[in-house]
Amino acid sequence: MNSQAVHPESRGPIDVQLTPDEALALTGVEFKGNPKIKTEAQRKIRNAFEKTFDFNSEAR
Repeated sequence: MNSQAVHPESRGPIDVQLTPDEALALTGVEFKGNPKIKTEAQRKIRNAFEKTFDFNSEAR
């Protein structure tokens, strides 16, 4: 996926609230009983990122 920030000067921090299990899943810890933990953490980060920055998708 190719994308470019419309406002590159707005590179401030992004605040995301993760559960301890979600944070661990992003470091590589596997939760065999609930493999959706990592997916949920990634979704939260993606949503927070999209709310913070405005992106234009480029055609490949």
